[in-house]
Amino acid sequence: MNMEIPKKIKVWNVNNKELYYLLKGRKGGKTTIDIIDMILEKPCSRTQLSKELNVDYKTVTYHLKIVCKYNYISKEKFERTYFYAPSEKLLKDINEYYHIRKLVENGE
Repeated sequence: MNMEIPKKIKVWNVNNKELYYLLKGRKGGKTTIDIIDMILEKPCSRTQLSKELNVDYKTVTYHLKIVCKYNYISKEKFERTYFYAPSEKLLKDINEYYHIRKLVENGE
């Protein structure tokens, strides 16, 4: 999975272009936002995310791979299950995350 952020992405009032691209610049950004929102409430496994969001397990896995690759979500193994939690990077940029999420919700 090779995802490069386009060099010329026009973004207004957004400081974190990488996060903007992950949430707004991709077709599946809304699903990524739903997954991150749930993880911000409490750490979750892929199965929990899939069931709670009513999204296919493979789709959840795909989105988690992307946000983990960019270090916005961290994963920890507990017994035989991986749990996903917000990373330091996401928490540091949490205001920017909420700003971009609002842009997505408003269709801007």
